[in-house]
Parts: sequence; structure tokens; C-alpha cells
Amino acid sequence: MSYCVRLAEPHDAERWDAYVTAHPDGTLLHGFRWKTLVERTARQVCPYLIAEKKGQVAGVLPLSLRKSLLFGRSLISTSFAVYGGPLVDDAAAASMLDDAAWRLAEDLGASALEYRSLMASHAHDPDWTLLEGQSAVFQAPIAPTADARLQAIPRKQRAVVRKALKNNLKTRLGHANWRQAYALYAISVRNLGTPVFPKALFAGIADLFPDEAEFAVIETQAGEAVASLVSFYDGDTVRPYYAGGTPSARMVAAHDGMYFSLMERAADRGCVLFDFGRSRVDSGPYRFKRNWGFAPTPLGYEIRTAPGRKAPNVTPGAGGYGFASAVWRRLPLLLTNRLGPVFARHLG
Repeated sequence: MSYCVRLAEPHDAERWDAYVTAHPDGTLLHGFRWKTLVERTARQVCPYLIAEKKGQVAGVLPLSLRKSLLFGRSLISTSFAVYGGPLVDDAAAASMLDDAAWRLAEDLGASALEYRSLMASHAHDPDWTLLEGQSAVFQAPIAPTADARLQAIPRKQRAVVRKALKNNLKTRLGHANWRQAYALYAISVRNLGTPVFPKALFAGIADLFPDEAEFAVIETQAGEAVASLVSFYDGDTVRPYYAGGTPSARMVAAHDGMYFSLMERAADRGCVLFDFGRSRVDSGPYRFKRNWGFAPTPLGYEIRTAPGRKAPNVTPGAGGYGFASAVWRRLPLLLTNRLGPVFARHLG
């Protein structure tokens, strides 16, 4: 009996999430709630595909349609997510989902289909291009004791973490902190020359992920909020996801203390893997994570484009985006906070 591939409906959510949870490559970012989050906060169309065989789920493919005046239309798995791509039982299900996704891309007027997978699955397929050398992910096991976790950090970075611990920074936790976490995040991304995501994204995370999401605001002893971090607890993995801060955060090593304290809380919750997330190769965040002793793993992102079309390049420094990024860093924060979400929902 062949596979049946169709668009997932709301009533499929429970079966979809059960499949994602059971799959060895499944993440919270593949889950059905991510579809709700992107549709609600970025107003992107999310045509999730589900493959079935004999009435059982045999594969899932989360998708979202990004429409950009600068980069055109792309069908992405998945927007606003480090990881995506199909989760399948076997190669036959993968092939069925690939074909259905490309037909869907053509129907939606998209010139590109992008999979944000940890491992590429089309390395020898001429229709696909591996986005090599652009980004890497940083993952490492969480040591079993507090002393071992500190000793696992290389000496120079460990000294910075010790400085943060001596500064007695305070950490406020709770979903009620999402607004302040967003405000600090908006400062950071403006300084990086990147439009800030809609505020509704943080509100949506607080609403849709009551148990998995964590909002942390870091304060000095004087009560000044200098840094923030939105993280996800995803099974036995913790994923720091959206970090923000003021220029004064560096003076008190706020980010260093913030990440180490997250490791401590994650260990207390039984997590065994720290996923430091994605960074562009040789960027500041890339070097920061290497300083912590994390080894980069190249991401297996891959893209299929329509005949005669080039893969869109949305990395800072590329073409017109590089110029726009330089200009954005010079704009007032009030203005970037107002304009940023208009552009950022097409960049996720």
C-alpha cells in the first residue's frame, strides 16, 4: 500500500506531536504548536504536510511560506526555527513528502523550497543545493555536577564566568517577563543591524509553551535589567533561543553568567544536552560559543530552486541586505522597534 500525503488539519495536532516526540530527530520546533505560533504572530501561511500509511503517521513536514519583496517567495521548513525538514519512517515517505512539497511550492508561486535540517538528505540530488559554510550549530553534553560544568569551560572563558558569579547578578524567571525580555532583545538585534521580530512572537511563546519556554531577565545588584534570555526545554535538551541585552551587559559579564545559570537550571530539570543554537560562521556569536568550548557542527541546510533561479541569500553582508543592515544599526531604537516587525516577519 502506497503513502498518502495531505495537508495537516487542526485535528491532526495530537497525532502529529506524538510522532514528532517519538522520532529520534524530532524537536519542539517541528511540533504543531510552532505552526500556530508562526501563523498567529508572523501571519505566514503554514501548509504542514503529513504522510500516512494504513492510517498511521509515517512522516511529517512542517512548512511556512515566506513572502519578501527583497528575496521573493520561499517555502521553508521551518520559519523562525533553527531546525526543520521532514521527519519520516523511511526513504519512500521522504520522497513522497519532497514531491508534495515541491508541487505545493509551485502552486504557491514560491521559487525555492528550503529544509533547515541538521543533516542534509539530498547531497547527491542535482535538484538540491547544500548551503555549505554558512552556519553551524553548537551542542555539548551538560556535565553531571556544578564543579564539572564549570571546569568544562576553557580557562579564559571560565574566568569570565567566575567574574559574573562574583557580581551576584540576579535572575528573574517567569512568563510575566516576556515584555522586558523582548525590549532587551530588541536592543541587541538593532545593534546587530537586524529588524526585530514582532512583539507578538514573544507573547505567543509565553502563551503556547507554558511548560517548555523560560523567560529570564538578568539584573545587577542595583536592579538594572541588563540582559534577557528566552529558552526552550525540549525533552532532555535545553535550547537558549533569543538573547538580548544592553551595552552595559558586557561590563558585568551578564551574558556569561546568564548562560551558565541556564546550564545549572537545565541540569536540575534533568537535561543532558545544551544546544547553544545556530550562528553564522566566523561571526561574533560563533566565536563566543567556541570560547565556551563548544565545537561547531555545520548545518545541513539545503534548498531546491526553480529552473534558472538562484537560492536567496538572506545572510547579513549579502548584496542589498548588507547595506540595509549597516543603515539599520544607525536608526533610533524607537523607529526600529516600530518598523522592524514589518520586515522581520518576512525574514524568519
